[in-house]
Amino acid sequence: MQHAARPAASSSTPAATTATSTATSTALRRLPALAATAGLVLALGIAPAGAHAGAAGGTAPAGSAAPTPGKTPAKTPVAVGYGGAVSSVDADASAAGIEVLRHGGNAVDAAVATAAALGVTEPYSAGVGGGGYFVYYNAKQHKVFTLDGRETAPRSADEKLFLDKDGKPIPFADAVTSGLSVGTPGTPATWDTALDTWGTRSLAQVLKPAERIARDGFTVDATFRQQTADNQARFKDFPDTAKLFLPGGELPVVGSTFTNPDLARTYALLAKKGVGAVYKGELGRDIVDTVRKPPVDPAARRVVRAGDLTERDLRAYEVKRQAPTRTSYHGLDVYGMAPSSSGGTTVAEALNILEKTDLTKLSDRDYLHRYIEASRIAFADRGRWVGDPAFEDVPTKGLTSQRFADSRACLIKADSVLTSPVAPGDPSRPTGCDSGGTAAPTTYEGENTTHLTVADKWGNVVAYTLTIEQTGGSGITVPGRGFLLNNELTDFSFAPANPAVHDPNLPGPGKRPRSSMSPTIVTDKGRPVLALGSPGGATIITTVLQTLLNHLDRGMPLVDAIAAPRASQRNAAQTELEPGLWNSPVRGQLTALGHSFKQNPEIGAATGVQRLPGGRWLAAAETVRRGGGSAMVVTPQK
Repeated sequence: MQHAARPAASSSTPAATTATSTATSTALRRLPALAATAGLVLALGIAPAGAHAGAAGGTAPAGSAAPTPGKTPAKTPVAVGYGGAVSSVDADASAAGIEVLRHGGNAVDAAVATAAALGVTEPYSAGVGGGGYFVYYNAKQHKVFTLDGRETAPRSADEKLFLDKDGKPIPFADAVTSGLSVGTPGTPATWDTALDTWGTRSLAQVLKPAERIARDGFTVDATFRQQTADNQARFKDFPDTAKLFLPGGELPVVGSTFTNPDLARTYALLAKKGVGAVYKGELGRDIVDTVRKPPVDPAARRVVRAGDLTERDLRAYEVKRQAPTRTSYHGLDVYGMAPSSSGGTTVAEALNILEKTDLTKLSDRDYLHRYIEASRIAFADRGRWVGDPAFEDVPTKGLTSQRFADSRACLIKADSVLTSPVAPGDPSRPTGCDSGGTAAPTTYEGENTTHLTVADKWGNVVAYTLTIEQTGGSGITVPGRGFLLNNELTDFSFAPANPAVHDPNLPGPGKRPRSSMSPTIVTDKGRPVLALGSPGGATIITTVLQTLLNHLDRGMPLVDAIAAPRASQRNAAQTELEPGLWNSPVRGQLTALGHSFKQNPEIGAATGVQRLPGGRWLAAAETVRRGGGSAMVVTPQK
């Protein structure tokens, strides 16, 4: 089912930020001698460093570290130093991770601490009530491992989950704000599994910073207030949500302190009893009761459908330990998340499509044209083939093969544009430039999520994307527990996008909905080069892909590669452009070639870490998007 995309909360135009960065990858050795910020950013006349200092805190000296716990840290989009690094959208969350690293924890410990803190400060994006994907590089083994902590549908779910009595899809807005959309949360189990498998600290230890932030509070910023305002009509219909996020019926004031004592007690409960409290205990019973009988204000006119989640569904939940996707790109190894996520396969396919093109020598128009067309094709194949592999025969190996990508790359022409929806290819039988399949449009996916990246002094790296799906999830807070429930099941297709094409993403009992989350780790000869990821629904894939190309091919320092204005093509009639590209000369050049565009105020909000020589790490985050991100290191470079 196709749904119209909603506007993002912020309309700020991304700007480039200058940073000093040492190239560490094989790919960068292919570059001609370019100035540090050469490439698309300056070529398009995007504002230089400092242009948005008021919004993002400016470009701080490389090496900004976390301040004393308990004080609100300042945001800085880039930091360089020793002892490990953390990058997230939020300064309190990044500081929580740094605190754990400083006390001897490793990257896994710090990642869970950061994620738990984001559950406090970014409660509309992630938390105990959601799920996600965890990608981990083990420095001793020189191997990448992944955890699929995606939410699952109740065992009673079938393909008719979101159909009315006449067999028609129910309105998307009705599905979002309902118990019907809530999947079994996977985040607590992901934290527990990651710590038990690779961590060095207990869950109780790494939850301490987040519990403290929830109890003592954090400073409300403009993004938090705006996201609350965007959800005000929904939130006020649920007394527990309104009490927490709209105290006294009012929006939180920028600069005020926001506390969540219920969530502090929830974290204390998890610290004491473990995640069994969710999957076998009292917290799980509260979740089930809330889903099955959503606590709606009696005066509300909203009809909120009940869900069918049971305690049995919670007891049956398992995190999946699985192999990552892997592809080679210009001598580097790019690892991502395998299905149920479509991120790893789609990023890999697009990179493989571009493998034999030297993007370093192309004009900005031709570079963007190739990138857009590769994304268009990869999304066509994603829609046809990717779903939960426990229910669908997903050709992961074929989708990430160079042979299949070569059969698709020849569809790209230098002087013309493909027409969407492009028909999918068949990874099991690559046949020249003949797509062969039947085209189907890309279905809608919610745009809110959060991502964090962490590295430690031993060289371990984590890229972790987690979510409750919609901004504000289902809008339903578990009474007395301080967290929102996800609406993740709306990531399923409500009905096939094209009845003539098999849709691998229809609901099913215990099935994981397809995701676009794309936590990514790049290595060179077994050693980490960088880790990267972003929120943004289906735009996550294009955000990660474009950032990789900006850095590896176009020579941008990582923070500039993140800040550069984005384009997102997802096998749709129009490509979305941020203002920095919309208002640039290159849009006219691409339009003359045949591209069609629409404006999107803000696409994604990436974070990354990069290994530098001499045991140093660089952390990079957004300069402007979502109010700017927070990059920190344990010991700043002097």
